[in-house]
Amino acid sequence: MLGTLIKRRLSDNQVANVFVNALLEVVDNGFKEVAALINDDAAFVASPNITPEQDGEFALIVIVGNLSYLESTFEADQAFRVEKLIFEKLGKLYGMSEQDFTKLVREYQSFMTRVNHPSKNMIYAMSKAIFHKYNLNEFQDTYFKRLSAPNPLFLKRMDEVVGNFIWNWDSFFKKYKI
Repeated sequence: MLGTLIKRRLSDNQVANVFVNALLEVVDNGFKEVAALINDDAAFVASPNITPEQDGEFALIVIVGNLSYLESTFEADQAFRVEKLIFEKLGKLYGMSEQDFTKLVREYQSFMTRVNHPSKNMIYAMSKAIFHKYNLNEFQDTYFKRLSAPNPLFLKRMDEVVGNFIWNWDSFFKKYKI
């Protein structure tokens, strides 16, 4: 009871650490299942044969998707500080400078906005990004292949999957104070 009344106070740096570690852990633990679901999806006439080791694109998509929620969760100046710390930490993990990692994230954001246009739904953008980054069009039936568009049934299933990779800020704020 007392534990729910007293919230631990975290600095921006600690928030960035928790965020980065949790996202990378969930990608490491979850991509194997995501790959299996894609490989076995009925929308494809042939299996894309995505391996658990091919999680790089997925990790970046999950990072970009989650970063999009920072601005709606924090005040603008704090979101900027936390995002900068996240870029610094992830840049080190990816063996890149903060500036290079920021550029990579901005390119992914732009790509996801473009493939998701006119929708602004980030879950949908993540599903479409997976479709394009893993070149899944070549495994679809002729109709959707000619359209160069994902089968809507596949996207719906992916939406349900990627929704599980979105950080739950409400739960976080029940435990911590920033």
